[in-house]
Amino acid sequence: MTKLRNPDTDQLFEGILKLRSVEECYRFFTDICTIKELQAMTQRLQVAKQLYEGRNYNEVYRDTGVSSATISRVNKCLNYGDGGYKTVLDRLEGKDNETTD
Repeated sequence: MTKLRNPDTDQLFEGILKLRSVEECYRFFTDICTIKELQAMTQRLQVAKQLYEGRNYNEVYRDTGVSSATISRVNKCLNYGDGGYKTVLDRLEGKDNETTD
């Protein structure tokens, strides 16, 4: 992640944090991402959600149609990553485990 950390990326993330509604998110993300990029991020979050709930690869594949390589990559991030998926999924479920950096 240290390769990504720079003032420009900080500004991107700070801008995202300024968005105030799902509608504003739609407008921003459809401007900044291609439809395919946005669909890929949406799929990855759904894969992460299902894996986090304890579903196995076959169930996730059946429900999402996402490749086994993507499922494996998301699973690796869930288990060995920086905790981003877990933070988002917990907060979506109302389990606020907010930390400060």
